[in-house]
Amino acid sequence: MPSIFLSPSVQEYNPYVNGLGSEEYYMNLIADAMEPYLDASGITYVRNNPNDTLLQAIALSNQGDYDFHLALHSNASPESLYGQLQGPDIYYYSGSAPGGRAAEIFAENLRAIYPNPDIVRTIPNTSFAELRLTRAPANLIEIAYHDNYEDAMWIIDNIDPIARNLVLSLTQYFGIPFIDPYR
Repeated sequence: MPSIFLSPSVQEYNPYVNGLGSEEYYMNLIADAMEPYLDASGITYVRNNPNDTLLQAIALSNQGDYDFHLALHSNASPESLYGQLQGPDIYYYSGSAPGGRAAEIFAENLRAIYPNPDIVRTIPNTSFAELRLTRAPANLIEIAYHDNYEDAMWIIDNIDPIARNLVLSLTQYFGIPFIDPYR
């Protein structure tokens, strides 16, 4: 049975453009919605504690023998581009073949549900701590931009489809059947 460390954002200070919550709040809603799909598909998981720091979450991930580390975030544009950027960005550690393969799977599946599939990207990275410091192969997924009204509303209105899509991607990465507990 594959196992993952599920790490929704601990950034409660990143408010959504509509004022209806934070990055931490919505990424935890997505992680909550993923759990029934993970359970049904036979993927075990441990989640970070939203009260921990990022470094504590990484340490917890590294204490276990996980097959994958999945960090869930929503993005924010630089101040000069506030509200102008859109789309999912899937980051993986540069040089990690498993991380790169997983990022391509996540991107392909997100293109099926994101309104503008042409802007879903995979991006190699060597600076993000959740990619650089975790022992397990990892992806950090910026689901969409929380400072862009359309993107923020897309996340809010699609918690379950996003969760289902992410678990579908994990099952494809692990080569196991996806089981929808609601069907």
